[in-house]
Amino acid sequence: MAFNHLPAGVHDALSPLSVRPVTHSVSMAHNQIPRQAGIRPSPRAVLGRLSTGAGRGTRITHTEHLPPRPGTHAQWPSAIRPEVIDAIRAAGIERPWAHQARTAEYALRGESVVVATGTASGKSLAYLAPVLSTLLDGAEEPSGRGTTALYLSPTKALAADQRRAVAGLTAPLGTGVRAAVYDGDTPVEEREWVRQYANYVLTNPDMLHRGILPGHPRWSSFLRALRYVVIDECHTYRGVFGSHVAQVLRRLRRVCARYGSSPVFLLASATASDPAVAAGRLTGVPVVEITEDGSPRGEVVFALWEPPLTELHGEQGAPVRRTATAESADLLTDLAVQGVRTVTFVRSRRGAELIALIAQERLAEVDRSLPGRIAAYRGGYLPEERRALERALHSGELLGLAATTALELGMDIAGLDAVVVAGYPGTRASLWQQAGRAGRTGEGALAILVARDDPLDTYLVHHPDALFRQPVESTVLDPDNPYVLAPHLCAAAAELPLTEPDLELFGPATTELMPQLEQRKLLRRRATAWHWTRRERAADLTDIRGAGGSPVQVVEAATGRLLGTVDAAAAHTTVHEGAVHLHQGRSYLVRQLDLDDSVALVEEASPPYSTTARDTTTISILETTTEIPWGDARLCFGSVEVTNQVVSFLRRKLITGEVLGESKLDLPPRTLRTRAVWWTVTEDQLEEARVHPQALGGALHAAEHASIGILPLFATCDRWDIGGVSIPLHPDTLLPTVFVYDGHPGGAGFAERAFHTAARWLAATREAIAACECEAGCPSCIQSPKCGNGNDPLDKKAAIRLLTTLLAGAPEHPPAAE
Repeated sequence: MAFNHLPAGVHDALSPLSVRPVTHSVSMAHNQIPRQAGIRPSPRAVLGRLSTGAGRGTRITHTEHLPPRPGTHAQWPSAIRPEVIDAIRAAGIERPWAHQARTAEYALRGESVVVATGTASGKSLAYLAPVLSTLLDGAEEPSGRGTTALYLSPTKALAADQRRAVAGLTAPLGTGVRAAVYDGDTPVEEREWVRQYANYVLTNPDMLHRGILPGHPRWSSFLRALRYVVIDECHTYRGVFGSHVAQVLRRLRRVCARYGSSPVFLLASATASDPAVAAGRLTGVPVVEITEDGSPRGEVVFALWEPPLTELHGEQGAPVRRTATAESADLLTDLAVQGVRTVTFVRSRRGAELIALIAQERLAEVDRSLPGRIAAYRGGYLPEERRALERALHSGELLGLAATTALELGMDIAGLDAVVVAGYPGTRASLWQQAGRAGRTGEGALAILVARDDPLDTYLVHHPDALFRQPVESTVLDPDNPYVLAPHLCAAAAELPLTEPDLELFGPATTELMPQLEQRKLLRRRATAWHWTRRERAADLTDIRGAGGSPVQVVEAATGRLLGTVDAAAAHTTVHEGAVHLHQGRSYLVRQLDLDDSVALVEEASPPYSTTARDTTTISILETTTEIPWGDARLCFGSVEVTNQVVSFLRRKLITGEVLGESKLDLPPRTLRTRAVWWTVTEDQLEEARVHPQALGGALHAAEHASIGILPLFATCDRWDIGGVSIPLHPDTLLPTVFVYDGHPGGAGFAERAFHTAARWLAATREAIAACECEAGCPSCIQSPKCGNGNDPLDKKAAIRLLTTLLAGAPEHPPAAE
């Protein structure tokens, strides 16, 4: 029997809303202190009020005080036009910070540069000053369109936010800068104007991939004059998404060369490890890095918060800890009553809806004017809904927001006092990015990380050095992934026939792929070039977000109204027949999932339960790329095929999590070819670890769950990017085997990073299990919220002994990362 833990899109990312054993009262004295107009409460005072009350103080496991930091000024480079400097001064900025001036210097010299400094350090101005100055220079040219610039952001919200910022800054500059957003929300009648007249186009990689590059002849004048490509929040381009964007940028460089331009890349990133290396891999060109932050920072009070254990028991009798969802809703409620402007970041769309809904209900008990000042913000909303929420947040009409990472990236949310992070977001870089949303005007800020009942979250709130004394992760991406590269070669050939000199641009794996694409009759070689052979658009061969197909539209059956969308990869687990779907505080039951037409029909309902999918998984080894001995054990890395099928779903009570019943589902299996790391142990090692045959399945299963939970400390992934399978006797190895695999076709680089850091990764896994205070295993150590086998069997003590024996054979000099 195989025990599995699946990546995002295979199980719902949110475990059921837990019980509320602790009575929440918003009538406590400390919550009745109103915020005086114009006076910001100090972060220490706010945290002090939150921590008073029954049992509240014991939930804070650590408080980190980051002292304020003074800024370091510099002078703008002399080549920046005086009109631009005057406009910046009119916006209240007399002199730039040191890192802003250095970034501008490199840009004006024609060198690609990445500025990787803290949140709210003014990275936007660092690239805007040279871009605007250069655009004004181009506007004075006697003929032609003049110089152009392209801005890429990972989200539509960020592009819209940047457009507002540019409009405010360029108002005194006249018509020399003509900025416009060009994305899926841009009305058709505006698109032609943007193509013909805009010289600063703000878009996203998706539109570049599907719209601009395939239609490059219509963009010829823009691309011919392209001087700068700004890539904002570039640390988000990791894994499969980052690998796709890397190939889109190579296609852009190739098309630009066709029109005689060679743009300079200006990248902005949150603090990251080796940003120049990651930026170079993303763009394919040498990049200079600027990491010394010259901006000032107000005091930051950062609290680690662990919800309490309850008296209830979950699967296999394990103790249940109060969920981060319920705890974060309480904190958002208390902060709103205090008048503290707050954003609560949550991992899943459903979680954002639940937190907002719970907070609204509790605030209604205190003041009926407050619920309307709390809202949810997530992907899948219609464009007009997103824009309305963004305006309300900017204006201060909203006091609190429960948001997914759709709001994490770069949006200038002025005036926030606090950020609550409901569950570790997967990387230290993302954690600091979210925490940095508060205090953006340079004043003090409060950040709270609320731990989920999860091995990694539990480990971090009890090992604060892993958060506060470690550098942020390096960005992992693999542009040579054949599943990524192949469709982009087809798209490039459709844009312009591919020639031999082009192949080097797309990477060393290109030469191997070209014959395969010819054999599949996707490309045909004529004379010295390869041509796209089909009628359909080559850009439609792939979804660069890795969603794996067209989004499923969620439609209200009675009215035909489109409520939103769900990624294709998540449809089997989130909008299957009988699933509970949440949208803007309302709950719906899915009556039908039509996979052929990508439509889920729903009707509004208020069931007293949530739903969780169950599945089965098998895995086979296709190729072992690398194998090293760990004593008698073996550590391996290679290619695998994973077959998964959702077979049923559970209905659980909203309050207690109690299972009400299980219903069968008839959904087709999904097959994934990807990369994995796996380890095997021998019979002798099992005997040495005193792992008896009846305990073997539970020991392997527990080790697999915990290792998946801990891996994000060692690779830029989160547990939803990866999956796992553990098998007491695998048919390919003929030994007990544990697999951890990338949850994306062709791999995303995470399993490879796990292979190269296996000794430290598995040692931390063992420590996390051993340090947990539970007796036989719980969600904080070895249980998984997404286990397809109902967390059965699991054996905590046997897992510790097994990992101890495995680690005893780890080599002193682990394999070096390539």
